[in-house]
Amino acid sequence: MSRWKGLPDSLDHRVVRLVVQLRRLKDHSGLSLASLAAGTSYSKSSWERYLNGKKLPPRDAVQELARVCGGDATRLLALHEVALQVWQAERAEPDVPAVPQPEPSAVPEPAAGPVPAAAAAPAAPAPATGRRIPFGLLVLGALAVLVVAGVTLLTTRTWQDGAAAGHGGDSLPAGGTPTAAPAFTHRLGETFECRVRRRAGVLSAGRSRTDTALLGSGATGWDVVEAQCLLHHQGCDPGAVDGIVGGKTIRAVKRLQARAGLPTDGIIGPDTWKVLRR
Repeated sequence: MSRWKGLPDSLDHRVVRLVVQLRRLKDHSGLSLASLAAGTSYSKSSWERYLNGKKLPPRDAVQELARVCGGDATRLLALHEVALQVWQAERAEPDVPAVPQPEPSAVPEPAAGPVPAAAAAPAAPAPATGRRIPFGLLVLGALAVLVVAGVTLLTTRTWQDGAAAGHGGDSLPAGGTPTAAPAFTHRLGETFECRVRRRAGVLSAGRSRTDTALLGSGATGWDVVEAQCLLHHQGCDPGAVDGIVGGKTIRAVKRLQARAGLPTDGIIGPDTWKVLRR
């Protein structure tokens, strides 16, 4: 099996998912990069860039790789479509609309001759008709805005802390009804609590119910928190449960895969999820 370089940290996890799947398909086929170049329309150096995350492979390249390696082209093309949208969005430069310049208006020249007295005298300023707002009302209005902003911030922070402490993706409350998962946001040094239980015959930490997500190096999210909790429960220490696939998590996955007789690629896929949830 090939020893792949780590993917760039700047890659979005959806692009990582596509590249990891392409690597696994290439490894399982036993083909080298030179063999891929011979069997497809793309050079060896192109495949090196595609499979190391330096450049997103074209749709035709993904399709040809599936054909040569005997993979599922439909699934790979679906992953490619999602990755392509992210790749293009990250590299798109917003168009700055041109600001139209006002055309200079023609200023008529004054007619020759004496200036009338009425025109020579400056017009008196019009008396102000608006009412001045008392200073006290301005102060009260500013205080009211500050109070509303403070209450909103406190409520939002309390909800986020509650979500981080006890809720993850597809969490299950006491009644058993799934609740909507808050968006995963990682704060530096933050870790999550693990409470693994058996539900409907499978192990779950209540963070995610997936059994198909592909999680490779650099992946983040509630699926990762779920996997890290289950690795702890299975006796394979992934380090801090922080929702990020790092070196310790990958080594823990490889120990679990070796114990279960699976290919030790360090990537969590459907077969590894089955072992985690036993």
